[in-house]
Formats: sequence, structure tokens, C-alpha cells
Amino acid sequence: MKRTIVLAVATLILSCIRYVATAQTTYTLAAAIDTARVSSPVLKAQYMNIGASQADVITAKLRPNPNLNNQTMQLVSSDRFAPGTRWSSKDNRQVWYQVTKPIQWPNQRKYKIETANKNVTLASNVYQENVRNLSLQVGNSWITCWVLKKRLTLLNDSRGNLDTLVKINELRYKNQVITQTDLTRTRVLLDQYNLQLSVFMQDYKNELQNLQLLTGTTDSVDIDTSSLVQSIEPTATLDSLITLTMENRTDVVLAKSNIDERSSNIKFQQAMAVPQPQLGVIYNPQNSVPYIGFYGAIDLPFFNRNQGEIKKAHIQEQQAEQELAATRRQVMTDVATSYKTYQLQKQNLKKYEGILQQSQQILDNVKYAYLRGGTTIIDFLDAQRNWYDTRLLYYDALQAYYQSYVQLLFATGLINQL
Repeated sequence: MKRTIVLAVATLILSCIRYVATAQTTYTLAAAIDTARVSSPVLKAQYMNIGASQADVITAKLRPNPNLNNQTMQLVSSDRFAPGTRWSSKDNRQVWYQVTKPIQWPNQRKYKIETANKNVTLASNVYQENVRNLSLQVGNSWITCWVLKKRLTLLNDSRGNLDTLVKINELRYKNQVITQTDLTRTRVLLDQYNLQLSVFMQDYKNELQNLQLLTGTTDSVDIDTSSLVQSIEPTATLDSLITLTMENRTDVVLAKSNIDERSSNIKFQQAMAVPQPQLGVIYNPQNSVPYIGFYGAIDLPFFNRNQGEIKKAHIQEQQAEQELAATRRQVMTDVATSYKTYQLQKQNLKKYEGILQQSQQILDNVKYAYLRGGTTIIDFLDAQRNWYDTRLLYYDALQAYYQSYVQLLFATGLINQL
């Protein structure tokens, strides 16, 4: 009885280990992109830039530390000592204690904090742009896996049908209904399918590895081919999409926030042109006679009035404005080309529906005629190849269509809504 319980427990443990070792997650397109946003190690590292920028805000809010200064001067010549004193007496020493603090003008602190806050917004927008770019990579990788899996299914079905035909022809050859050449031709095509199957399988595994890397998941991944690829259907006109993209695409928002940060930096650099005074108090016992005084110092801006940084800030603002103009032109081009490509691929895909039906009908007719001796093996194998090649071309068109769909979402910024 105990031995039976032990074996049952051991079997359960091994089953659990095997399940954990082969844990697999099946992803839809939206789920894969969403997982990458959460788990991607690249995005996690880039997200820390926002925290670093927030730390700069803390630094900007800090006020300058006071400065404590001590100077001690000891009388050296003993013949100069005060009567009846030794060298360590305070009567033979002068001590200087000075506490000063740089005075930060209100505008300097204000614009320093403002610039730091704008940098936080800038870092956040950079991160969102990185999310958009990663979403495109994940989307294209997922679609490639989706099409490869469909091709594998097609090839497996075709190979299975051809394998059945080989067995039938072996029997027909045995009964001397067909020749050795007819049987060999059927086997050659089956061997070609087997070779293609190994290539497709390796391509599929490689792309799954790439998808796993992009999503940042530790479990093995698979593709949900039963789900709809399109979850957002762009129904707006081209002009409406361009207008919408100009307001919401992350690189446009990033370029605008870059201008805001540069404008704040100009104000900060102009405020820094005003010298910062240092004020403080002095306590100065001289030969045991106490003195107290006040300290004040300020740079005289004869030469350095922060001219270089101010000019640099203006140039950087102009550069940011130029980058925004270039980004807007890029948006118009991206949206227009991706929209037209999407519409073209959509039309091409519809044309394949009739071609697929025709190739299927031809194959069925030729197969029926061949099995009844009404045509040759060459005609049947040619129809089989045409049927198979037509479906491969269809999947090529399907891949191009779905990739144009993802590219359109990327160009319009809608990909971040998946």
C-alpha cells in the first residue's frame, strides 16, 4: 500500500515538473504586444529614465548649502608673545569663523525646477515612442509566426493527402495499373514536401524565439491562429487620419515637449546671467579681542554673462522646432503611404478568393479523373503543385496585408491602443 502511494506521488511530481518545463503561452496579436509593454527588459531599462528625470526635479528644488570657513593664524616669534603667555595662549592667536550662503534669485530656482519638470515629461514621451517602436516589432514578428503556422498546417495537410496517394499508387503499381515512373513522380513530390516541412518548421521555431525575446516572457510562446488579427479597423479617411495622427502620435508629442523643454532652458540660462551673491557673518577673535562682521561677495559681470549657454539654448530651441517640422512631414508621408499600401493589399487579398476556389475545383476534377484513369499522373501532379503554390501565394498576400495593417496602426499611432 505504501509503495503504491509513493509511486503515485512520484508520478504526480514528475508530471508537474514536466508541465512546468513545457509551460507555454498562446498569444493573440494584442496580447503579445501588451505582454511586451509589461515584460520587455529593454522597455524596463528605458522606463528608468523617467525615474532618473524625477530625481533631477528633487535636485532642482534643493537650495544651496551654507559654507563654513575657518582661518587660524598663530604668532610665531616668541619675543612677540604677550607678557606671561605661552605660544598656545589665545592672546597669541587670531581666529576667523565665517558662515556664508549663496543667494539664489527666485527666477533661477523657478526656471531650474520648470526645466527639470519638462525633462520628466520629455523622458515619459521618449518612453512612449519606444513603446510604439517595440509594438511594431512585436506585431510584425507575431504576423510572421501566424503565417508560418498557417503554412505548416497547409503543408502538413498536403503532405498527408499526397502520402495517401503514394500508398494508393503503390497498390495500383502492384496491380500494374500505373508504371514505375508514375509512382516515382508521386514519391518525388512527397519528398519535396518533406524537405519544405523541415525548413518551415525551423523558420517557425526561429521566429517564435524572436517573439519570445521581444515580449520578454520566460515561457515558450505559441500563436493563436483562431483569433482575429484585426481588432481595430481604420475607417477614417486619409485626411482625417493625418489630422488625428498630428495630434496623438508619440513622436509628434515628443517633438512638441522637446520644444517646451528648450524654451524653459532658455529662461533658466537667461536667469543664470545674473550673478549670485554670497552673504554671511564673520566672528573674528584677534588676540583674545572678539570682532564680529558681515560678509558679502558678488561676481562683476564684465566678461561672463552666460552668453554661450544662452546662445546654445536658443540654437537648441530652433533645432527642436526644425525637428518638429521634419516629424510632421514624416507623419504625412508615413500615413499616406501606409494607408494606400493597406488599401492595395486589401484589394489584392479579395482577388485571391476566386483564385483559391478555381485551383481547388481544378484539383478536385483532375484527381477524380486520374483515379479513374481519365488523365495522367503528370496532369494530377501539376494540378497539385498549382493548388499548393496558389495557397502559398495567398499566405504571402495575407502576410503582406496584415503587415500593412500593423504598419498603418504604427504610422497613425493607433498601435499603442491595442
